[in-house]
Order: sequence, then structure tokens, then C-alpha cells
Amino acid sequence: MDLPQPKLKSGPWLMAVLNVTPDSFSRDGRFGSPSAAIDSGFALAEAGADVIDIGGDAIRPGAPPTPAEEEIARVLPVIEALAKAKIATLSIDTMKPEVARAAIAAGATMWNDISALAYAPDSVATAVALDCPVVLMHMQGEPHAMQANPVYGEVVSDVAQFLAERAEIAEAAGVRPENIWVDPGLGFGKLLEHNLDIIRGIGEIRAYTERRLVFAASRKGFIGAIEERWGRPVSDADERLGGSLAAALAAWEFGADMLRVHDVAETVQALRVWLAIGDGV
Repeated sequence: MDLPQPKLKSGPWLMAVLNVTPDSFSRDGRFGSPSAAIDSGFALAEAGADVIDIGGDAIRPGAPPTPAEEEIARVLPVIEALAKAKIATLSIDTMKPEVARAAIAAGATMWNDISALAYAPDSVATAVALDCPVVLMHMQGEPHAMQANPVYGEVVSDVAQFLAERAEIAEAAGVRPENIWVDPGLGFGKLLEHNLDIIRGIGEIRAYTERRLVFAASRKGFIGAIEERWGRPVSDADERLGGSLAAALAAWEFGADMLRVHDVAETVQALRVWLAIGDGV
């Protein structure tokens, strides 16, 4: 299946982050109950989200791995409730094929995989069997140590080549080409200058891979690193809204097809103004 047209008719798709983890880096996943996470999902859809990306595993440096059974227990009640309401396209944010299978069976229709279908031997076969849109993300190294010392020859071309290779592997195995999206993976094994180069190179990555591109900069650490250059340390992820909006607008201008964000209403407003300025609408 393909995704419905974005709610912003001349804008990008908006993918809302819905973490159901006790230790999310952005602190947005610390819901006291599944019902609170479900209520948040309704609010995100009402704010303008086209896709709600539901994750039950905190992927950040130093985070301990989450067993698949626990991850499934976290996400399934939320997916089942939101799928029943049919408020938006639902995506499962996981590396684990068994979690993806459970989530799709529960009503999700998209798989967002930060390992680019490389985490498990059956990841690619699972993507073929599920026959749903799948996002392949670039990450250098393993989540627990990915920021230790990332090194690239030339980051934009390195990332583009990796994503093209992973997409070709998936397609050769039987994943339909229209189901394959790519994500350059800001903040995943990348220093500040790497992230900035990738943002500037979105058009090049999209053209090289010939795939639709998901861009995820919301609340990420490189925004705080830029603030530090100006003498204003920003340690809390929820203090990075302004930078998140700036990065989202730049990414859309450079050719991103989908923006993955925490702050949906604010991003919608920023895009509406941006589109009005550019198109006179």
C-alpha cells in the first residue's frame, strides 16, 4: 500500500513521534498508562499528523536494549486502539522483525527501521512478507556507542551510497520499490558538522537513492551543539523547538518528502506560513 496524500496538500507528509518508553531521550514517552499514550496519539492526529510513529525501544547512546517481548507489550495496546479509530497511518519504530510483525498484525501499516533491515537475518524477508512501506535509516556503529568517534570520507556521499545499497538489497529480495523510503539518520553516528552537511545534501541523497526521503531532526542534540556555539547551552531536548522548526523548514526546502517531528502543531503552523510566503496561498 501507499500512503494517503499529506494533509498539507502542497507540503510534506508529517510523521509524529509517539514514544512509549520510560527513558526516551526527549522525555515525551513517559506516559503513566497506555491510555495516556493513546490520548496523545489522538492529539497528534488532530494537530495534523499524517503518520504516527510508535516506538517502544529507547534508541540513544548508553540505552540498554529492550527485549522484544517488552517492546511488543508497550506498543500493541496503543497501536490496536489507534488503528481501530482510523485517525492516521500508523508506523512501528523498531529494528526487530518480530516486533514489526506483531505491530502490523495489530494495525500498523508502515515499518520505520533504524537498522535499514540489517538488524536480524530475517529482517529483509519480513519486509517482503509484510509488503508495507518501510523506512531504511543510516546509522554508523551500534546505538550504545554510535557517537563515540564517527568518521566519514565524505558524509553525504557515504550516507547516500549506504542507503542506495540497502534499498537495492531490499528490492532484490522482493520489497516493492514504491514501498522503500530512506532516512539519512541525523544524530545516529554523526557529529555536528556531519548533520549540517547532511541537511544541505538532502537533495543529493534523494537524487542518488531515487527514493522518497524521511527527515528527522526534531529535538536532536546537534541543535543544542549549535546553541553552545552562541554561549547558550541547551541540555533539555524540549528546549530545542526553534531549532527543530528551522531544520524542518530547511529540509522541506531541500527536498525531504516526510518530516518526523515531536511538535506537530508548531510544525504545521511553520509550514503553513512557509508555504504561504512561497506560493501565495
